[in-house]
Amino acid sequence: MRRVLFGLFAGIGALAFASPALAQEGKTMSYFEMFFWTDDIVGLLQIWGIILMSAVQVGLSIHFFMKYRRVTLIPETTYTQLEIMLEEKRYRDAIDFAANDPSYLARLVDGALNEASNGYGAMERAMEEAADASSTKLMRPLEWLAVLGNVAPMCGLFGTVYGMIVAFYQLVQSGGKPDPAKLALGISTALVTTFWGLVVAIPALTVYAWIKMKADALFAEGMMMAEELISPFKPGGKKKEGAKPGAAPAGGPGRPAPKPAKA
Repeated sequence: MRRVLFGLFAGIGALAFASPALAQEGKTMSYFEMFFWTDDIVGLLQIWGIILMSAVQVGLSIHFFMKYRRVTLIPETTYTQLEIMLEEKRYRDAIDFAANDPSYLARLVDGALNEASNGYGAMERAMEEAADASSTKLMRPLEWLAVLGNVAPMCGLFGTVYGMIVAFYQLVQSGGKPDPAKLALGISTALVTTFWGLVVAIPALTVYAWIKMKADALFAEGMMMAEELISPFKPGGKKKEGAKPGAAPAGGPGRPAPKPAKA
């Protein structure tokens, strides 16, 4: 991956510094090369900085797409395994399994089962607290996309202001009759940096909003699945088929075993 990124940026750099020469020779520049056409070192640094942010944004987007999925947050295998253990009254195994499973669903069930000896109300409160803590922890890294989406336009605006300053400076220095090429250099720097700022910001904010909505839906579904798993402990509640309340085995040190409430 590092070699690929190095080759990508090396190719971009070659295009960036070769584009002015192509223009001087009268050759037609491609649409891609036009974005890097400038002799101003500050403008190049600004563009490269925003392009680097774009690479980071793409990497984060791929990472979050893989992270916030059903198979990682609320896997069906975890639900099935916990369901079997609770139906068979293997409460200690269910507690240990939930404690060692990294999924969001397991975190909720783990919090609920550890409060089972205090009644169903305590289990519900523990599950809600685990849901708040887990969702907050899981969603915190996603904020980096929002940061990139808000900072990138500011970086583009910085380049815009710098490019306009350069353009007006050339106008003043020439006494109101500037060289069109020099004047266009500052304007092109302003437009290109603005362009790249939007290229980063629009996808970053779009991906952030989409993943956030998807994650919120999965969190809500995970809460419903966890409530269904602990439903046999609910007083007067309908028990799952084959899961009858009974005495739970003694819990280990610091990990009380759940005791389903009687109807």
